[in-house]
Amino acid sequence: MELPVMPPVKPMLAKLVSSIPPDMQYEAKWDGFRTIVFRDGPEIELGSRTGKPLTRYFPELVAALAERLPERCVVDGEIVIAREGHLDFDALSERIHPADSRVRMLAERTPATFIAFDLLALGDEALLSSPLHERHEGLTRALADVTPPVHLAPATRDAALALRWFEQYEGAGLDGIVAKPLDARYRQNERVMFKVKHERTADCVVAGYRHHKSGPVVGSLLLGLYDGAGHLQHVGVAAAFSMRRRAELAEELEPLRMASARDHPWASWADESAHESARLPGAPSRWSGRKDLSWVPLRPERVCEVAYDHMENGARFRHTAQFRRWRPDRTAESCTYAQLEEPVRYDLAEILGAPPRT
Repeated sequence: MELPVMPPVKPMLAKLVSSIPPDMQYEAKWDGFRTIVFRDGPEIELGSRTGKPLTRYFPELVAALAERLPERCVVDGEIVIAREGHLDFDALSERIHPADSRVRMLAERTPATFIAFDLLALGDEALLSSPLHERHEGLTRALADVTPPVHLAPATRDAALALRWFEQYEGAGLDGIVAKPLDARYRQNERVMFKVKHERTADCVVAGYRHHKSGPVVGSLLLGLYDGAGHLQHVGVAAAFSMRRRAELAEELEPLRMASARDHPWASWADESAHESARLPGAPSRWSGRKDLSWVPLRPERVCEVAYDHMENGARFRHTAQFRRWRPDRTAESCTYAQLEEPVRYDLAEILGAPPRT
């Protein structure tokens, strides 16, 4: 492979802001695997955000990209999987598997899609130093007639339309809006762009915690919500505390500490089969590897308010939640899924089928 931009490339990143900034190019924020595609004739490599190749995990995309991309190019985008008109990150995560037979089986069962949104090289020309508006115009020309499972990401310079996308697209599982300065050069691993994400709050039961890697202080709080059958389901964690606060939390929660998890609602957490019918902490996965997933059980009595961006399949927080405050006025039993705001469903095909551009 000989391209003017060679792997590995670390993608350009975005900084979080509270509102959509003016006078930029706006795109949806896709919830998938950020991927840079390198194509030199028959050779294709899919580079991840960390620089490690994803190529072997998406054989169906390699074939599709070979048919649909220009002969020699480097394209920045996102690999996603859609089910029933909605992005499914769990299905995407399952594709990272060591067994080639399972990878190929899943490639047929849950085929992936590639969303292209930036052009880093075309032919013999490197475009990293070109402004965004030129790179995007080149990408639009190069992919003018592209067909699924490869898509050109919808883009606009209309801030009002971007706001509508922000409000609508969440119902299809998208993460928010990315705003890109029109004159921005492609700067690897730098936060040049801006992202606006949804944030909501929920009252959750604090049912346990994990120790921080530095010692016997709180690393993350284990959060739970009650489902319609009255079962406490593990929905995620709250983390990102200062070291001083981690020590304070360990002291505050000590009166709730249980000698063992035997009488805890998540007592069966160590049984791998129990995870098939309930959401429990410590679910085994290829992401955790040999990581210690043990936790300190607490009597599920204390309630905290957390901020979150969105739910994955309506069952758990997609990302780490942010602790806001204790809620002594709330009972644990009142912390149910019913409190969560559910985005209005929006079909992903409406986004990708006929992308509006201005």
